[in-house]
Amino acid sequence: MNYKTGLCLIIAALTFASCKTRKPVVVINNNEKVANSQIDSLVDMLKAEEAVMLKDSAGVAIPSTFVNTVNFNLRKPNYVIIHHTAQDSTQQTLNTFTLARTQVSAHYVIGRDGKIVHMLNDYLRSWHAGVSKWGSISDMNSCSIGIELDNNGLQPFEDAQIKSLLLLLAQLKKVYNIPTTNFIGHADIAIPRKNDPSAYFPWKTLAQNGFGFWSDDVLELAPENFDYVVALRLIGYDTRNLPGAIKAFKLHFIQTDLSPQLTQLDLNVLYNVYKKYAALN
Repeated sequence: MNYKTGLCLIIAALTFASCKTRKPVVVINNNEKVANSQIDSLVDMLKAEEAVMLKDSAGVAIPSTFVNTVNFNLRKPNYVIIHHTAQDSTQQTLNTFTLARTQVSAHYVIGRDGKIVHMLNDYLRSWHAGVSKWGSISDMNSCSIGIELDNNGLQPFEDAQIKSLLLLLAQLKKVYNIPTTNFIGHADIAIPRKNDPSAYFPWKTLAQNGFGFWSDDVLELAPENFDYVVALRLIGYDTRNLPGAIKAFKLHFIQTDLSPQLTQLDLNVLYNVYKKYAALN
């Protein structure tokens, strides 16, 4: 199989997968025309076969050529980022995500009734994370799937919604072999810009199903020499804004107190969670 044949098969597979997840196709804001134009542009970029053009310090062109490799595929997602929409309905969110001027999107939107709307092929880069950082990664959009839950951030999440989310996460974890640690929230990676999903989000339930960690019921007292800054950083938090990192940690793992200070209980929880992450490194 030559390169062009392989490329065409990948493009066809991507298009087919996208079509499979869009039954029935719902046209909102005439978005199909814009989306198809974006896909055509990506296909043109994939077809490009131009060698890199470089010059040395004297301005002399460095010889280069383009040779097609046969060993390639699409980059797969390695993280799942969970959001709440901060809007009033699924329809409002779909309208927002299908207007070009908003410059925001997600791969999935889950309604309060549990209905899942798949908005973008999982292999493509949606614009859901924005300016963000987790560990050494500063472009989370390029390695993650964004899931938006229809919720204004001021109320508990619906049972049907969480049930659908768990089923979706299980599918994504299996298909893309996403590590347990890599299911996180928007607030975890976008300090201090974001606070979603809110303190109502059931992170404990997710952890019990293999999506992220949660602290044990019985906690060991954090040692006196425990470096909580290092612990936060090892988990993944950007500690350049330490109060923001503490609040983000507490939004995820404490949820009853969102102040930027760590109580003894908070330190015990952090120490417990930190050890779970450290055990993987």
